Amino acid sequence: MKYSCDLISDLLPLYKDEICSEASRKIVEEHLAECPDCKKILNSLNDVTIDEKIVKEKEEVIGTQAKFFKRKSALAGSIIGLIFSIPILVCLIVNLATGAGLTWFFIVLAGILVAASLIVVPLMLRENRMFITMASFTASVMLLLGIVCIYSRGDWFFVAAASTLFGLTMCFAPFIAYRRPVNAYLKNKKGLAIMTAYTATFVLMMLAIGLHVGMSEFFPLAFAISMPLVGMCWAIFAIVRYLRMNAAVKTGLSITSVGVLSGVLAQLVINAANAGRATGVVVTSAPSLALILSIGGVGLLIAGIGFLVGKNKGGKNNENK
Repeated sequence: MKYSCDLISDLLPLYKDEICSEASRKIVEEHLAECPDCKKILNSLNDVTIDEKIVKEKEEVIGTQAKFFKRKSALAGSIIGLIFSIPILVCLIVNLATGAGLTWFFIVLAGILVAASLIVVPLMLRENRMFITMASFTASVMLLLGIVCIYSRGDWFFVAAASTLFGLTMCFAPFIAYRRPVNAYLKNKKGLAIMTAYTATFVLMMLAIGLHVGMSEFFPLAFAISMPLVGMCWAIFAIVRYLRMNAAVKTGLSITSVGVLSGVLAQLVINAANAGRATGVVVTSAPSLALILSIGGVGLLIAGIGFLVGKNKGGKNNENK
């Protein structure tokens, strides 16, 4: 044999994975034809039984630990749930003993449910924790608002509920959209779904406030201010998300959109005020047409420069290819 077994044994892993050179491969094969010991070493390397056994044992250990922590989480959730039940029981006994009925009992119960939705629910769940936790939290907050409104004999529930829903949507919609099970349904339309949720809850809040304070006093000026802003957000979102251009073009077009829609917003506010539909609102003058055109012109200039720069880079890349 030309080469020692030590040298061949060093080459065997490379030979097995087929990443050695052609010359090394020929050397190893010639040596294996004459050396049964090195051939046994190669056969042992090809034996994946041990690797499969190690992987299986690792999965079993991970599964056992996961079950252990799930049981511990469920136990912790149960204990915390029992602790939360103590003030509920105390309030019930005090209400009944003092003859006050169940007024404070329901308020305390709803308040405890709000806390439990953020602490107990995640500990008790195994799947879809984010979605179910946020859903239970939202429901418990709405329940608390409803109970307080009933016992305070107020008429503000829909305003408070719609405003709270809009605030919660602003905070949690991005997280929910990217977690199971919602992400499986939205796929690559998460951004569009989030913007739709923002717009829907905002419009719902505006309608609730308008119906509460009076449509004729609120809607003209409120919608004159808010709807162009919503349109501005949608325009920027569409430019950034769907326009396949470089960052400079997107920035320029976004500036143009802001400038034009700001002018529209100012004019709508003036029209609403001058028509006498918004009492107590004093509007002096709108931004001049020159200012609006200047903002739009700056945006278009940036967009044009970005377009030319991107086109120039694209041409250079094609030449290099």
